[in-house]
Amino acid sequence: MAGALSTPSSGTRPVTTARPADDGPARPSRIAIIGGGPGGLYTAALLKRRAPDRRVTLWERTPADRTFGFGVVLSDETLGGIEHADPAVHDALRRNFVRWDDVDVVHRNTRHTCTGHGFAALGRKRLLEILHTRCHALGVDLRHTEAPPVARLARTHDLVVAADGVHSATRETYAQVFRPRVTTHRCRYLWLAVDFPFDAFRFEIAETEHGVMQLHGYPYARPSPDHHPATGPSGPRNPSGASTVIVEMREEVWHAAGFDQATPRESVERCAEIFADALGGRPLRSNDSAWTTFRTVVNERWSHNNVVLLGDAAHTAHFSVGSGTKLAVEDALALTACLEEQPDLRSALTAYEEERKPVVASTQRAARASLEWFENLALYVDQPPRRFAFNLLTRSRRVTHDNLRLRDARFTGGVEREFGCPPGTPPMFTPLRLRGLTLRNRVVVSPMDLYSAADGVPGDLHLVHLGARALGGAGLVMTEMVCVSPEGRITPGCTGLYTARQAEAWRRITGFVHERAPGTAIGVQLGHSGRKGSTRLMWEGMDEPLPEGNWPVVAASPLPYKPGSQLPRELGRARLTDLRHQFAAAAGRAARAGFDLLELHCAHGYLLSGFLSPLTNRRTDAYGGSPERRLRFPLEVFDAVRAVWPEERPMTVRISATDWADGGTTAEDAVEIARAFAAHGADAIDVSTGQVVADEAPQYGRSYQTPFADRIRHEARIPVIAVGAISSWDDVNSLLLAGRADLCALARPHLYDPHWTLHAAAEQGYDGPGAVWPAPYLAGSRPPRTGRTDAPKPRLKLES
Repeated sequence: MAGALSTPSSGTRPVTTARPADDGPARPSRIAIIGGGPGGLYTAALLKRRAPDRRVTLWERTPADRTFGFGVVLSDETLGGIEHADPAVHDALRRNFVRWDDVDVVHRNTRHTCTGHGFAALGRKRLLEILHTRCHALGVDLRHTEAPPVARLARTHDLVVAADGVHSATRETYAQVFRPRVTTHRCRYLWLAVDFPFDAFRFEIAETEHGVMQLHGYPYARPSPDHHPATGPSGPRNPSGASTVIVEMREEVWHAAGFDQATPRESVERCAEIFADALGGRPLRSNDSAWTTFRTVVNERWSHNNVVLLGDAAHTAHFSVGSGTKLAVEDALALTACLEEQPDLRSALTAYEEERKPVVASTQRAARASLEWFENLALYVDQPPRRFAFNLLTRSRRVTHDNLRLRDARFTGGVEREFGCPPGTPPMFTPLRLRGLTLRNRVVVSPMDLYSAADGVPGDLHLVHLGARALGGAGLVMTEMVCVSPEGRITPGCTGLYTARQAEAWRRITGFVHERAPGTAIGVQLGHSGRKGSTRLMWEGMDEPLPEGNWPVVAASPLPYKPGSQLPRELGRARLTDLRHQFAAAAGRAARAGFDLLELHCAHGYLLSGFLSPLTNRRTDAYGGSPERRLRFPLEVFDAVRAVWPEERPMTVRISATDWADGGTTAEDAVEIARAFAAHGADAIDVSTGQVVADEAPQYGRSYQTPFADRIRHEARIPVIAVGAISSWDDVNSLLLAGRADLCALARPHLYDPHWTLHAAAEQGYDGPGAVWPAPYLAGSRPPRTGRTDAPKPRLKLES
């Protein structure tokens, strides 16, 4: 994760053998629960309710009248599960919930409100009271004391549920089994409360002399009708209502503002002063919580024999997506259900992990995206106000443009107008100008290697592949990586631009695109395989050396890509000069072949990428060492290409913004790389990641490479092309409106549907200049009607 400190948990305690899970009964009758938070208490209640004769004992070291935090937000989905599992708990929660629909984003004295979201919250203390009451009523043995050692509990109980929180002692005891990874992040935050209810979920930004700070606030208690303390079925209520307030800022801002030296009382008073407008001048209060750095917890395993992790002990998700208590409660629902459904304890715990892990991983990906957005908040404060609010609302990538349009069309319409969308025009169908080239929409068909050329010459498949996608409406169609020499090919099936015959074959393809798909531009991606060359076709063994007929490969340093790969020769000065000439000659042929745009491939571990990464460039001469020296040869190649590429035609550069490996290129490095290419005349940066070293560890997920593009766009101030797991037109519209990208490149969606762009226009009801159907296809420009049963049956007719 960019900029985060990620370390495995220490695991210094020896692993103690727990009771084997398959020795226990199918329905455990003696259950120990460590931890009295919502997850532990609710698990205890569910287990006791399902089998009243069970002995369920829960240990909680924190006194019942003390708790961390103030308010808890639960989703309708979670509440539905609670209602089904225990209507009594659901009814008590329902009577105490505060509900609201709006989100307010306040920045630079302007408030933008988006409605239609639907939130429900209550006080954390009240939630615990409800669960305590339910546990007492069901006969759970609640002990407010330190739990015995987990190993002892495992020997004397059929099942031990460890719900002992983010600092779980159980997790540490069995760290060698659970294999936890704990990532500490860049912001400090403080849980506080104010005695009045916000009327919306409020995000407020304060730009101080020390840096950017933010407030997250939401109501959790409405005022009593008579504004006096009252008791009743819902329990005690705050006389004036109450809201949770979380103040968060980067670590360096926290230090600069002096919070590291402030007493707890001074911190609370300072926060109230900074956000006085949001609080209406009211004081903040604390429950002795301290400034905290959020830690993301991930465990490889969640169970060990008859011990199982639950809630924050197993996983954490940043509070900005409101999922901590929600996930713990859902864990409790899943665990108790699996214990009932499975034939034995081992099967139940396995089923529990299989059910919950994918759900939690998805939530953690969204939470990580949200967390990193707030860590990098300073990048976005200069955005236009409505787009800033939209960016904040879509930060986790779970809320999208189309989703917000359905919730609040007025708000979303204002964002679209601020972006520059004509009425009725989705963001993806607005034009973009790069030098003398105007793209009619923001969709790019990403480069996709076909490995189907003969002697580097593109054939009929290349014509059909690129021609079909040009007819399909994309603003820009990109070739695969076109190699600048025979030795620069990845496989024998790669295309080239090192002969006149190849250039003439490419002219046939560009001519078709310009004639049959006017308005669609076609770009060429030039590159050299470097140490990843002389390999088999992808479907015969990707990155595997040829069984025969290998050609020698070259690289920045003599390091093979992986075990079994060919050892490359380190490039000397004379060979570097030859390569610059080869790139320039290929660029000249590309210009004469009629390409509208040229992209220089400096990503994915190919030759130029190999110079950029410290993992693949170990040179000690002028082309290795510091980042500036590693950039030297790629910039020399760029300059040589730019010198022969027509001035009015744009050039882009594809980079790997991270190597996904320790010691490799980082997001910070990528910004500097982008700045360097921009200074030399690049018109946009195509931001990919990885594929530089074989032992990488990518963090896949929806639009997972977009944060790197987003950062480069805002820090290097250059247009960017986002690529990677962008699969829907809704994703494209969302990324553009939020300001995370200028163009979006899609590969697999265009393999599935060559007319993806035109179909996206039809599905959105758009038929403007950004999506023009070819005349022969015009009859198909509306989706066919399906599902009608009352339509007359057509007569059988043969048509020519």
